[in-house]
Amino acid sequence: MTTASLAASNQGAAVRIDRLFLGLALAATAILIALVLIDHQLTSAALIVGGFGLGVAFLKAEFSYTASWRRFLTRGEAGGLVGGLIVIAVCALVVVPVAALSPKYGGAIAPLGPSLIIGAFVFAIGMQLANGCGSGTLYTVGGGSGRMLIALLFFVIGSVFGSLSLPAFLALGGIDPVLASDYFGAWGGLAVTLASIAVGAAVVIAIARKRGANFKPSRTYLIGGITIGLLCVAVFAAGGHPWSVTFAFTLWGAKAATAFGFDLSHAAFWQWPGPKRALTDSVLSDTSSLTNFGMLFGAMAAAAASKPFAMASWPPLKSLASAAVGGLMMGWGARLGFGCNIGAFVGGVASGSLHGWLWFLAALPGCLVGIRLRPLFGLSRE
Repeated sequence: MTTASLAASNQGAAVRIDRLFLGLALAATAILIALVLIDHQLTSAALIVGGFGLGVAFLKAEFSYTASWRRFLTRGEAGGLVGGLIVIAVCALVVVPVAALSPKYGGAIAPLGPSLIIGAFVFAIGMQLANGCGSGTLYTVGGGSGRMLIALLFFVIGSVFGSLSLPAFLALGGIDPVLASDYFGAWGGLAVTLASIAVGAAVVIAIARKRGANFKPSRTYLIGGITIGLLCVAVFAAGGHPWSVTFAFTLWGAKAATAFGFDLSHAAFWQWPGPKRALTDSVLSDTSSLTNFGMLFGAMAAAAASKPFAMASWPPLKSLASAAVGGLMMGWGARLGFGCNIGAFVGGVASGSLHGWLWFLAALPGCLVGIRLRPLFGLSRE
């Protein structure tokens, strides 16, 4: 290699690092950590760091629940779904017994009823239209996607409307949460939970085999799934409950609405103790917000460290419209369904809560509807 070609190669490598946005991401993360440490909130700092790691892991592994579910439904490919189940299994190893044995920790639990089913179904339609779920929206926005910034904005708006709708849907009735550890104890509940994950994996693998499709996760997806699972455990250890994404969006929207003069304090949802406290406190006291902020900046740092940041051109208007519609549906559905792929499905199943599996079963047909609607917005069904 000549000196000139070597210099050109080095220059090309240097261009791949966007030092400005890498520095901004690291500086913003450092400032957030400093702000919570001023109040001696070590666990809050840990949540920010955990979120940062999740942002890096999701972006580097290109870990997408939306795309993997779509590939399973359209082609029968199960590698992505199996990768997602690996995340849940890693989480469950810690969440189920610790939540059952320690009063300082709790699982992600929710009642079974129309609200859960309708919310999951609507969320899944929006997920396919927006081309990203709760975690997917976060890490792609952090990675520099302008389209997903639109999705996030409307996700936040939809979440506020969802918070106003939830009490009425809960009034339709349902069944109290069903938790494996309540029936089988801490370790029996773990065994039942892991068995349910194994059965779920066996079913999707059998479907993939029947359709002649791949069912093995790629090496990147396998490593990403294990890494994300371990980071979810770290977030659980720091926050006292499984990783949650979408409550923060609801809170951000409510605080913005309040700033614009809307009074939400009399709405039933915002009179419940948890939401009421969150609405009056700083967002830096909300565990979901802290992890989300960390994830945004982690994905930004990972993206800026590998290529010029946010250099892609904006997509067509139809694609932006699908992001907006999908964001609204995800926000509304997430509140009715007690979370997204992360808070309801991953967190629920990893807690041994039956609602996690019911959410998944309600979301799959919603994904099918969303996939059929994608061509209306110029998006491929694949």
